[in-house]
Amino acid sequence: MLKVISGEEAFEIINGRLADMPCAAEKVSLFLSVGRVLAEDIISRENIPAFDRSTVDGYAVKASDTYGCSESTPAQLGISGEILMGDTADTPLKESQCIKISTGGMLPEGADSVVMVEHTDCSFDSLCLVYKTVSPYENVIRKGDDIKEGDTVLGKGTVITSRETGILASLGINEVPVAVKPRIGIISTGDELVPTEGQAKSGKVRDINTHILSALMRENGCDCTEYGIVKDKYEDIYAAVVRAVSESDIVLISGGSSAGTRDMTARIISSLGEVYAHGIAIKPGKPTIIGRIDGKAVFGLPGHPAASYFVCLRFIVPLVQQLLGLRTEKKTVTAAVLQNISSNHGREEIVCVRLTKLGAQPVFAKSGVISLLSESDGYIIIDRNREGLRRGEKVEIHLF
Repeated sequence: MLKVISGEEAFEIINGRLADMPCAAEKVSLFLSVGRVLAEDIISRENIPAFDRSTVDGYAVKASDTYGCSESTPAQLGISGEILMGDTADTPLKESQCIKISTGGMLPEGADSVVMVEHTDCSFDSLCLVYKTVSPYENVIRKGDDIKEGDTVLGKGTVITSRETGILASLGINEVPVAVKPRIGIISTGDELVPTEGQAKSGKVRDINTHILSALMRENGCDCTEYGIVKDKYEDIYAAVVRAVSESDIVLISGGSSAGTRDMTARIISSLGEVYAHGIAIKPGKPTIIGRIDGKAVFGLPGHPAASYFVCLRFIVPLVQQLLGLRTEKKTVTAAVLQNISSNHGREEIVCVRLTKLGAQPVFAKSGVISLLSESDGYIIIDRNREGLRRGEKVEIHLF
């Protein structure tokens, strides 16, 4: 008989006893950093841009030299040179002078703005007529406007995407400090399982859990080792767990977690380490095991793929995010449920939903059915103190 605990108690156990294994840090090439989690704050050691630069093609001027000019009374400025993008502006700008400048060009000392070429007439020899007044720093990006020296530009726990690589490249960072990926060992148990490439003969099913758990953990920044299918023999499962624990940070064992006579996962974990909980008041996922062996978190997950997936998503993914130091934001939307949903009091229930223009349509399936995941946009969590939801009730949808 399982001694069932609540979902809240499960989180307390995980956070209190398993979240003390923070990931180490390593440096990786900027090219390989996408998808990784920053292990420390990135603080700029320089200003970006490093100098005042033009945002247009035109003429660098002192704004005061253009005051009062118009189409009928243009300002007359002498042309004293040209600055191309990439050039160093060595010659200071004098009064009543201008310097031709390209987009991205460095403003010379003494200039504080740029007149667009469209508002000038420079067909005269060494003379530029300016027909439009400009304000100080008009058409100019100032030194440090983008990033200032000393700014924290990316915080620890940020997941690096293509957008962040641009910032890192602009700062000249070629090696990025990231959290080491947690190593996840995945074991699938059961005499009924065959590999995915095998023929699922009468009484057999293909091994889904190895693939769905590995994919989910890789999506969340982990490296996975798949130990394959292990038959329902105590010594075989024992040996697989010993090996996985020695090579992993977290071990996931699917199947063999209920209270049946052939369900040995809890006994094996207990013999090698400690079982903190066996049974959580959730649907799906009641027979979940939480334990620890040699300082490594070990979870016994249900054999049904959908149940195994949701337990992993609900409890193990947050643990991994905490170990990585990941900054997380809940991906949720609010919508009205489109039909009544019944639920058992005292047990938290996860219900898949498909979002429509009208609201959230529940996607019901019998236990073990895996297709509901691909048919759904997210899921509802019905509190264990509720007996269900009424049609039209607004709920929080957790998006996949």
